[in-house]
Amino acid sequence: MSPDALIAHFVGASALILVAAHAAGWAARKLRQPYIVGQLTAGIALGPSLLGSMAPDAYDMLFPQEIGTALTGFAQFSLVVFLFAVGYELDLKLLGDRARTAVGVAAASFVVPMAVGSGGALLFWDQLHGLGMPRAPSPSMVLFAGIALSVTAVPVLTAIVRENGLARTVPGVVAVSAAGLLDVVCWTVLAGALLENGGDQALGWGWRVALAAGFVAVMLLAARPLLRRLLWRTHLEPSLRMALLIGFALGSAWVTHSLGLHVIFGALLAGVVTPREPDDRLDPDLLRPLHDVSSLLLPFFFVVSGQAVVLNGMGVTGWIAVLVVTALATVTKIGSGTVAARLGGLGRYDAHTVGILMSARGLTELIALNAGLQAGLLSDRLYSVLVFMALATTLFTQPLLILVRRMAQRRPPGGTQDRADLPLPPTGRDDSRGAPVTDLG
Repeated sequence: MSPDALIAHFVGASALILVAAHAAGWAARKLRQPYIVGQLTAGIALGPSLLGSMAPDAYDMLFPQEIGTALTGFAQFSLVVFLFAVGYELDLKLLGDRARTAVGVAAASFVVPMAVGSGGALLFWDQLHGLGMPRAPSPSMVLFAGIALSVTAVPVLTAIVRENGLARTVPGVVAVSAAGLLDVVCWTVLAGALLENGGDQALGWGWRVALAAGFVAVMLLAARPLLRRLLWRTHLEPSLRMALLIGFALGSAWVTHSLGLHVIFGALLAGVVTPREPDDRLDPDLLRPLHDVSSLLLPFFFVVSGQAVVLNGMGVTGWIAVLVVTALATVTKIGSGTVAARLGGLGRYDAHTVGILMSARGLTELIALNAGLQAGLLSDRLYSVLVFMALATTLFTQPLLILVRRMAQRRPPGGTQDRADLPLPPTGRDDSRGAPVTDLG
């Protein structure tokens, strides 16, 4: 294919991806579902399993193999920008006097799904082998099975909390705080799994761990002070500041990728070390363009993710696995989160609300699955199973919240007031400051 034809195909495919994904996201939001549900559905529909099966000639014309690298590049760029913003927004200081409850919920929501996922993988490895996994599991594969059940999506959880009026309630803040802590743990464990797997890296596992630890130390001890001096003292124009920081995130992502990790870890780390404003305020002139760029380009990631879904090869075993894995993912998350919240002093309906919110996986799960697939920790069919699990658990969140709310409204007249109806006491800081979180998943 000539360079001109390649460019023409890429431009045409990009137009279709952007329009179809955002239209599907808009339709999902009208149905009171997260934006990601529509966008991922569009990505799967544009993949080889649906469009490729129903109209193979149209699929080959729209998505020739030659543009695959360009689409993947755009997808990775969008992830770097998105996760840089996630890292920049991460603020564990919001825990305040709810730290003990949030830590308990985060710990339970990690340990229980991790144990069930890893233990289930070992017990049912013969069935997973039937889904294309190797005959003998590696430690990284078993560990990744637990991670796949442990992830909670902070962005989609935050959007659901705000849309349901829970942002200033006890369960809303506990769930968001616990999900932030859980994200840190899950990304750390995932990094260890990818480092242990190694892939095609020439360096041994020990060297890569040492280099990764050294890079983290350099970022925290040297890059953060330099950025603070650059951002606070030079008064750069917003556009130049954003360009420099995105370049910083891309460079950090390149380093972690070179160490055998995924670009997502470098992007997250770059966001975490980027200092806030002198008064500890998020910079809206930085966040808004980051959200705009990532929300515009993330459909490329959904299409690349959707093209790896193999509906035709699922078979009966695959669909049974979807049901079993979804049930395990839902029960372990909601159950562990609810019990931990109850032990932390929350009321019955508040605790159920926290558990349900912790079960939303969304885009964070897809990012982890994509990293696992690229690292060879997942087969195509098991990847497809887990993608449908991520979709299902995200879809269930809103209906289950409505169910709990109705149950709370039907409590006996003499019952105690559910704390979900009560606003939080003043904390001395504005938790809603900064640019709003975009509903990306």
